Amino acid sequence: MDKKARKELLQQYANRRPEMGVISFYCKETKEEFLAVSKDMPADFNSIRFKLNTGTHPNKKLLALWNQYGENGFELTVASVLKYEDPKADHMKDLEALRDKCFEKNPEAGKIWL
Repeated sequence: MDKKARKELLQQYANRRPEMGVISFYCKETKEEFLAVSKDMPADFNSIRFKLNTGTHPNKKLLALWNQYGENGFELTVASVLKYEDPKADHMKDLEALRDKCFEKNPEAGKIWL
């Protein structure tokens, strides 16, 4: 790949608008839900699934349920989407507020740290 094409791809990546919000891993068997703030939902779903499948996820309760029931025992969903304008701005406070609203709906939900 030449330098111009590489620079153009990097610029496109820098200017993209990833889906941000709160993602949910819901265990169908135990009815337990785990929520994570996400700045890039598709990437974070993949990252968490990879860590769970390799046994390296730091949330031991979620990992134990994943090992017991497998990926098919979970529903992976978007709990809430953040609407935003500037993709370069720091949206962490807004994302945490969105997660807090999700916790109001399900106070028993666990947290997933990325």
